Amino acid sequence: MNPSIVSDLPLESPAIVPPPITQTRPMYWSIRRELWENRSVYLAPLAVAAFVLFVMLIGTLSLPKKFRNLPNLEPAKQHAVVTKPYNFAPAPIMFSTFLVGLIYALDALYGERRDRSILFWKSMPVSDTTSVLAKAAIPMVVLPLIGLVLSIVTSTILFLVSNAWLVMNGVSPAPLWREVHVILEPIIMAYGLGVHALWFAPIYGYLLLVSAWARRTPFLWAVLPPVAIGMVERLSMGSTHFGQFVKWRWAGAMATAFGHTGTSQDVPNIESLSDLTPGTFLTTPGLWIGLFFMAACLAAAVRLRRNREAI
Repeated sequence: MNPSIVSDLPLESPAIVPPPITQTRPMYWSIRRELWENRSVYLAPLAVAAFVLFVMLIGTLSLPKKFRNLPNLEPAKQHAVVTKPYNFAPAPIMFSTFLVGLIYALDALYGERRDRSILFWKSMPVSDTTSVLAKAAIPMVVLPLIGLVLSIVTSTILFLVSNAWLVMNGVSPAPLWREVHVILEPIIMAYGLGVHALWFAPIYGYLLLVSAWARRTPFLWAVLPPVAIGMVERLSMGSTHFGQFVKWRWAGAMATAFGHTGTSQDVPNIESLSDLTPGTFLTTPGLWIGLFFMAACLAAAVRLRRNREAI
């Protein structure tokens, strides 16, 4: 055969091999689905952050007057006046992410049975384990990250606007740079959000289990058992050990992760890395018992999701 003819023949195109599906892709898209279907997960904290920033920016109007009066105050009061807005601003944002996480966890598995969307999602090549873990990742991973980003952005905008407003009014912003720890604050916020995500893990696991089990009114099924246990203990034995345990689970993170031993109303300003006690936190038995309890709740939720039908 003529070599020129052979060279003109079309070459056989190689077979196109689709890229292998990695193990992380179903989890990634499951989390994306939760965000698509539950926009309040990021819209509610965003609205709170916008409101907090608006209020704080209004407060900056009186900032030049306060800074002119700083020399007349004691050093401790000077520090409090300068840092108070930056200590307060992240708190409502972080609290909103926690509240949204509770509401989401309580409705995550119940809602898909109520609107019967579970029938569609069960036909997808995603296991019940992946679906439940993706729902658990929203309050434990996604919401803390959203809270961290919004807190940093809010504090940064507030800091820059405060500096500009002071300069425009002929006041030195030096006390602001001296008292506000611009670099340490994000580290402390990240640590605090991570600590509380792990500490509240058994609460999220319990709510997901109730959400997978309840046929109606999951809020009542989540609240009534702890209340009933506390009342029975109080009436039968005259003690409140269970109530104290629940209170410790809600507010005990400060004592273990920050070495704070005061009341919940006496929350200190964490402004130094020396105030963090990660070693004490990670060696607290209550942390690991709570994580094991969360794992048991998630395992039970997976089984329930596999066997439960739509409502």
